[in-house]
Amino acid sequence: MNHRFLITLSTCALALAIVSGILAQAPAPAGAAAKGKAPSNPATPQDLADIAKLAALPAWAKTSGDGDYSIGPDYAPAPEETQRVGIPHGKLIEFHMNSASSKVFPGVNGPIERLVSVYIPAQYRPGTPAPFLFAADSYGLRDRQMANILDNMIADRRLPVMVAVMVANGGPGRSLEYDTVSPVFADFVESEILPRVEKETGVTLTKDPEARMTYGGSSGGAMALTMAWFRTDRYHRVLSYSGTFVNLRNSPEAPHAAYEYPENFFPKNPVKPLRIWMHVSDGDLGVQAASVDMRNWPIANQRLAAVLKSKGYHYQFVYSKNSGHVDSKVIRQTLPQALEYVWQGYPITPK
Repeated sequence: MNHRFLITLSTCALALAIVSGILAQAPAPAGAAAKGKAPSNPATPQDLADIAKLAALPAWAKTSGDGDYSIGPDYAPAPEETQRVGIPHGKLIEFHMNSASSKVFPGVNGPIERLVSVYIPAQYRPGTPAPFLFAADSYGLRDRQMANILDNMIADRRLPVMVAVMVANGGPGRSLEYDTVSPVFADFVESEILPRVEKETGVTLTKDPEARMTYGGSSGGAMALTMAWFRTDRYHRVLSYSGTFVNLRNSPEAPHAAYEYPENFFPKNPVKPLRIWMHVSDGDLGVQAASVDMRNWPIANQRLAAVLKSKGYHYQFVYSKNSGHVDSKVIRQTLPQALEYVWQGYPITPK
């Protein structure tokens, strides 16, 4: 097997990561995702009052348990993002997948090259099934963010010895992949991406759903929840920034698209073994839109959090002040602690 071990990211990889990051900052245009024009009714006084209540939520702290919290207005990068000396450093392995060979997503406007970047911790023992997180839009790749965080937190025994699979989106097909409320994307990951990861890197990925996490922002956040909701036999842990839990790409199975989560899926189904960390910003998308139109990100996330609380889920909902949609300063401050919460209860490998 020809393994390409990267010490630094290639110019091509960095460019693709930047494009993925840009795409992650907003959902696909409404015309590509839902029929008709996006509704433009203004938020009602009750909508604005509901959002205003979020600013009064208690401050999020390292000791916080399940529940609703707020952060800001000031932010600073978490120390776990800084590469430390004197601890083991994992490696990044990178490869590309041409969509022409995909049976599920061959490319909306023709084939694309999909970048796959895999972090493998130095402590990983070959042949051992590894816990892992799957990150949409190559989240965590830029500036070695996820690698540094995992290096530090694994060394400090705050996280298990785990792999990170950071995958670029499908370009023009991003909304089709992420906003479609169905098991199709999760099945694509299972049948095409993960086997290729194992082949290219030599790592063995666990099949244990307790040891698998999904992660994304915006439409990628909706995708993270969709993967776990429809394939709970594969994923139990979810992390979402500015999740697009709104009516963006509807279908007969999900008439209101990802708004079905707060409206119907969670309220009307038995509790699933999911552990969820979710965020939304005070300046997020649709903040001035009427909740009845199901296109207000803060209200959709607020309502999902309320359902999770009423159903007894393990969850944290964090509302960030002085911030925008998938705001990088929020992610840089909160990601290590969010990861620690999401992986709470999973055993740390003994020394």
